[in-house]
Amino acid sequence: MSSVSIREALETAVAAMTPPLATAWENAAFSPTADTPYQRVAMAFAKPLNSEYGRGFQERGYMRIDLVYPGGQGVSAVAARADLIRATFFRGATFTANGFATTIAGTPAILPGVNDDQGDYVVQLRVPFIASITS
Repeated sequence: MSSVSIREALETAVAAMTPPLATAWENAAFSPTADTPYQRVAMAFAKPLNSEYGRGFQERGYMRIDLVYPGGQGVSAVAARADLIRATFFRGATFTANGFATTIAGTPAILPGVNDDQGDYVVQLRVPFIASITS
């Protein structure tokens, strides 16, 4: 249940960002509109950290957000969105769902932009998180 709650907490925070941006959620139907920016969101869970014996552990990983913008239009708009993501998911920010608190473990990393096969400009952000699971 912890991974479901972590996903729900972080995805809810992405959906609440303003201004909104069309979002392709992991394994959900999505049809991008031509020449319109959107974001893709996915979770990557790392090996849990077991610092003591028992059922408790720390769930770690990162949320990946790919910003997909029309190519050939410069980097200002995508950079502004990346800054908004960093402002929303700052180190220490906590998001809760189903009684589980998920904390942002560090400032989101902004990876180099690339042009994809469709001519879009894509910048990936990695938002590291950690959640202590006790039960």
